[in-house]
Amino acid sequence: MPVFSRFFRYFIATAQSGSIRKASEELHIAASAIDRQIIQGEKILGALLFERLPTGLRLTTAGELLLTSCRHWSRDLNTLKIQLDNLKGLRQGTTDILIPDALTKGFLPELLGKLRKSHPGIVVSVHVAKSEEMGDLLIKGHADFALMFNPGKARELTIRAQKEVPLGFVTLPSHPIAALDEARFSLAAEYPIIVPSPPLALWHPIGWLEAETGIKISIAGKADNIQMIKSFVLENAGVGILSYLDVYDEVKKNNLSFTPIMHRKLKPLILSLCVDRSRHLSMAAHFIIGKIEKFLEKGEM
Repeated sequence: MPVFSRFFRYFIATAQSGSIRKASEELHIAASAIDRQIIQGEKILGALLFERLPTGLRLTTAGELLLTSCRHWSRDLNTLKIQLDNLKGLRQGTTDILIPDALTKGFLPELLGKLRKSHPGIVVSVHVAKSEEMGDLLIKGHADFALMFNPGKARELTIRAQKEVPLGFVTLPSHPIAALDEARFSLAAEYPIIVPSPPLALWHPIGWLEAETGIKISIAGKADNIQMIKSFVLENAGVGILSYLDVYDEVKKNNLSFTPIMHRKLKPLILSLCVDRSRHLSMAAHFIIGKIEKFLEKGEM
């Protein structure tokens, strides 16, 4: 939720990062423009807000007081906006969602597309982030709720719903593996495999499977991008290893097949719908959360 003015946005970003350069990267605003706004604000307030140090910026006492006030104003403005949205009912409203890259295709765009047709007055802002960063972003108020993998045990978060997401082989529908209901990991030594590489989180369970089973993967290629792995498979360059959500859309359209990997110690990824327990949510946010909960629990939209 943006605060009252350009100056406050720039000031908060700089105070939180301790650097005009980092604030510039976060806001996609020229560093010189941010610096000008801060200097102008200091002139108007008649007080220095930052100490300029060789290692960056540090808030002065006046800056600390202003930052506290800014946070109160932002929170009050967000509460007011929610109250105004609630007055409008579900005809209008806004909500912000944090998601991992894996959900930029598949069930979520489909679900939001249907909501757009049934409730055109609700505006949804989707922000893509790394799962390990989402909890902190959610607590800082960057979104109303988040869909994240394996969220851990952050005390400030409430998990509203969860869904197990299996790991499996991704092939063309005509491939022999596609005819199986489940597949042993040993097949990774028998067919050329396109392997996810860091920073993709799938790299970890695949490495664990190799160490646990002693099976050496027959690597045909590596990629740190899910779409690239799927493109390799579609071109019949090898068999991919991905999660089911990564290929939800392609499997539904019968362009690719997904076969779960069977191993008694292999734990599935857990997709969780999380909210900050202290955050007041609008009717629009509650409505969309309800729709996502239904899908995660029952597979229905």
